[in-house]
Amino acid sequence: MRVVHVITRLIVGGAQENTLASVLGLRQRYGWEVKLISGPTRGPEGSLEPVAAAVPGLLEIEPSLIRPLHPWQDTRAWLRLTQRFRHWRPDLVHTHSGKAGFVGRLAARRAGVPVIVHTIHGPSFGTFQGPLANWIFRTAEQWAGRVTTHFVVVADAMARQYLAAGIGRPDQYTRIYSGFDLEPFLQARNDPERRARLGAGPQDLLVGKVARLFKLKGHDDLLDVAPALVRKVPQLKFVFLGDGAWRGRLEARVRALGLAEHVRFVGLVPPAEIPAWMGILDVVVHLSRREGLPRALPQALAAGKPVVAYACDGAPEVCRPGETGFLVTPGDRAGLEQAILRLLQDAGLRQRLGQQGRAWVRQHFDVQTMVDALHALYVRLLGRAPQKD
Repeated sequence: MRVVHVITRLIVGGAQENTLASVLGLRQRYGWEVKLISGPTRGPEGSLEPVAAAVPGLLEIEPSLIRPLHPWQDTRAWLRLTQRFRHWRPDLVHTHSGKAGFVGRLAARRAGVPVIVHTIHGPSFGTFQGPLANWIFRTAEQWAGRVTTHFVVVADAMARQYLAAGIGRPDQYTRIYSGFDLEPFLQARNDPERRARLGAGPQDLLVGKVARLFKLKGHDDLLDVAPALVRKVPQLKFVFLGDGAWRGRLEARVRALGLAEHVRFVGLVPPAEIPAWMGILDVVVHLSRREGLPRALPQALAAGKPVVAYACDGAPEVCRPGETGFLVTPGDRAGLEQAILRLLQDAGLRQRLGQQGRAWVRQHFDVQTMVDALHALYVRLLGRAPQKD
């Protein structure tokens, strides 16, 4: 079978890691002919292009497939993707992310691809943006939804949101959790040398956040409660893993708050190093206002760390109150402070929630489970598709 995946860019991020693991797994485990098309990757978030480019014949870069809205470039990307699909004649095209999802699906339909699948890694529309942008992106998703054979969602919450917007039917949705290699996280340990690199000793408590330094990720919310937490727990340090356009702004705010001794900016961390960093944390916090299912949450749980998260999108499906961590209403600073403080002050609770989370994640987030589920879905959809000439 010939399959083509299309994504807007290959930055270091959950959707991109999911896509790369999927195409590699389908190639290696099932021997399918799989290609990956991506737009160019730019910016401080890092790139997974070298990983994909190391596999012969896997990756092609489409320069006109860019993230910002650009009518000329978007039309050019649609035409060039249509030409590629007509030349390659794939049995199935699978798109990811907003721009590639819209342009790629319309191109696949124009080229006569029998099966068109789209993964919803996170919502393209919602209250996190203004009314005009919300209407534009909702309308675009409704339009592209009409040519979509099937939707894959990384959390049940995504299916509910899109169905409520009139996109697709319930039988067109399949939830497949975004799996990853569990073993490095299961083996993560509290390395004293790595803690020492942050200026942290055995007595210090580390609260970590793994996310791009950008809007809607919740770094400001955590900094809002940080001074009060430090006063109550003087041995507390916050560890920000990731980079992005907001780094300078956040560093300036840390200095203004007098928290320079309590906040560490680690910078961009390659995916392979995330388990080692998770191992030294005591609590992992994720406060995104827009994310299908934050990958950092199951990764933290796999490393045996309890989590605190905003009750947004798919987070409640992993951050299970009293079982794996604590959920907080978005913007509830008092609730956020209380949840973090409760974990910091109770080592036994941290251990219990971390162990329960680890056991749950082992059942649902193994990368092979994800690849097998995707393969089974493809086989089912292709069995229903009209045969090509």
